[in-house]
Amino acid sequence: MQRRLLDVQNLAFDIMEEMNSSKEIEITQEIKQVIDYLSRAIGSLADPSGTYSIDYVEEKVEAAHYLLFQNKSKLKTLTK
Repeated sequence: MQRRLLDVQNLAFDIMEEMNSSKEIEITQEIKQVIDYLSRAIGSLADPSGTYSIDYVEEKVEAAHYLLFQNKSKLKTLTK
């Protein structure tokens, strides 16, 4: 599970770097969907009961990463 969390973290860092790059990012429907997926993943991880699904978190972060980069090479669940 630790490896899976590190993979999710790396994808999140890719997204963070892209969002903080010097280029202008237009707020499109795709960007809104990226934000929605990431919010859902964070919401799942922040569940006070301490229960979350790593599958769900991976799925949402990978979907956000794909929407932003249109590249499946780093993704596990979307390439299955």
